[in-house]
Amino acid sequence: MKNLSTRLLLSILTAISRLSWKKLYKLSDIFRFLIFDIGHYRREVILTNLKNSFPGYDQNVIECIARRYYRNFTDIIFETIKLRSISRSDLLNRFDLETDLLDHYYAQQKNVVVMSGHLGNWEMLNLFASAKLSYQIVVVYHELANDIFEDWFKKVRTKFGTEMVPMKEAMVRAMAPREKPFLFVLVNDQSPSPEKAYWTKFLNQDTGIFRGGELIAKRLNAPVLYMGIARDERRRGFYRSYFKLITEEPKKEPANHILQSQIEFLEEDIKRQPDNWLWSHRRWKHAKPQNLLPFQLRQIKSE
Repeated sequence: MKNLSTRLLLSILTAISRLSWKKLYKLSDIFRFLIFDIGHYRREVILTNLKNSFPGYDQNVIECIARRYYRNFTDIIFETIKLRSISRSDLLNRFDLETDLLDHYYAQQKNVVVMSGHLGNWEMLNLFASAKLSYQIVVVYHELANDIFEDWFKKVRTKFGTEMVPMKEAMVRAMAPREKPFLFVLVNDQSPSPEKAYWTKFLNQDTGIFRGGELIAKRLNAPVLYMGIARDERRRGFYRSYFKLITEEPKKEPANHILQSQIEFLEEDIKRQPDNWLWSHRRWKHAKPQNLLPFQLRQIKSE
């Protein structure tokens, strides 16, 4: 019975994915009203995260950011459903991607590690990259518990050639040989185990950061780029993405320097467009341990 209901739901999602963008955003507005205005989905989590991140903002500003975030959140849900049926030409029209750095490294046949956060529609960008770029796109992700859902979403994510890598296999798969240069993409702003995390200040709060992205970058010794995603304020479903260089030689960087650079770039993007980040995530659910080990601290870069 459970499998039957799951397959029925996925059939509905597939049908929704074939709707026009105009109808899709009408559904998004209805869904936003139901889950946020009536259901108050994670309202306290969102408002608490915003208040702690922007202590200088008054309540009216916090509420305004939250309302814009609600629409952004449901838009991302329906845009991601749309990816099931989106055409390559439609997808390519929805992103403005700065590729100068990528072109530079591809000309040298270099692999690149890309680190980002939950900005904009990261799922759409991953799909766009595989449709647009010459690189093999390799994305680290968390597998879904439901196998039927996992299969449906994996087909969406890989329709233009993206290679999806479960997090537990990230290190091994990063070192696997491939026929052409690859971008190894990590969305690196989840909440890790506090005993294994690198700890820093992020949005005015003690924050643990997954260390795996830096460890992979050092093993590959490939250039590391930060990837930003900005939402078009005038057109729903349109985005701009760009890259910033963190380092060309990860092995020469002191411990946690790469992670610190990434999180600082991410914070700048969030401050520029605060409703564009994933505020409903329980990002600060773990307290900072009283005693941190050396690997959890940032080493100072010598001049």
